[in-house]
Amino acid sequence: MTIDRRMLLRGMGRAATAGVIGAALAAGDTGRPAATARQAHPTDPRAQAAAPWAAAQPAVVPRTVWQAAPTRRKEPARTATAVKAVFIHHTNSGNDYTPAEVPDLIRYLSGDHTENRDWDDVGYNFFVDRTGTIYEGRAGGIANPVVGAHTMGFNVGTVGVAAIGSFGAGATVPAPMVEAIAQLAAWKLGMYGVDPRASTVLVSTNDASKYPEGSRTVFHTISGHRDGYWTRCPGAALYSLLPQIRDRAAHFQSRPAGPASTA
Repeated sequence: MTIDRRMLLRGMGRAATAGVIGAALAAGDTGRPAATARQAHPTDPRAQAAAPWAAAQPAVVPRTVWQAAPTRRKEPARTATAVKAVFIHHTNSGNDYTPAEVPDLIRYLSGDHTENRDWDDVGYNFFVDRTGTIYEGRAGGIANPVVGAHTMGFNVGTVGVAAIGSFGAGATVPAPMVEAIAQLAAWKLGMYGVDPRASTVLVSTNDASKYPEGSRTVFHTISGHRDGYWTRCPGAALYSLLPQIRDRAAHFQSRPAGPASTA
């Protein structure tokens, strides 16, 4: 989906938005949130079970920063039993936004998903902006294996991470964004002992996906949207960086260099 950012932001109270996001971000040049970040509990049983591969949780800006009103869900948020893979997306919404405009961008995407597509909530579990700031997307708890609506046929047991921007061929993917995606993937996969460099088998739940319903398909544990659906998402530039993201995520899990482990 392509967004005309000028039309999106026209008429919005950007001054108020800037004040909210300014209060939420507290890490200088990196744009990292601190005061509003949600931290994992040190006794989380999933993190303990995945040791020694559990990675530290990165700071995550909560939904309250961008959500205008509570989502009126048709049914409770669904959760899976585990996270087996992460799918990387891009929003294809342009790259010239400022940090203060990000909440408006996410709010627009959420409105498209809930109003135009009639979904219960925004489809992505997380958003990452060009400064490397991570935002909570779909409700249900950032530490939980929440079932999103991001990769048709492969939403169960996976996490959808949307890079805010357009990253087709020739685009530059900001280094802070790449690093934040790797940290986020390392944390979510590490809860279940999953190696970011490994492969996993996922079962399609929908004939509208790239693979018929019921088919078992091997994916990288960090894959692109295009791997599971007929799309160019997350764009050629970001897709080409997935090997680097896998390696960095493995680093954040303190895994040894080399081939993926089976642990």
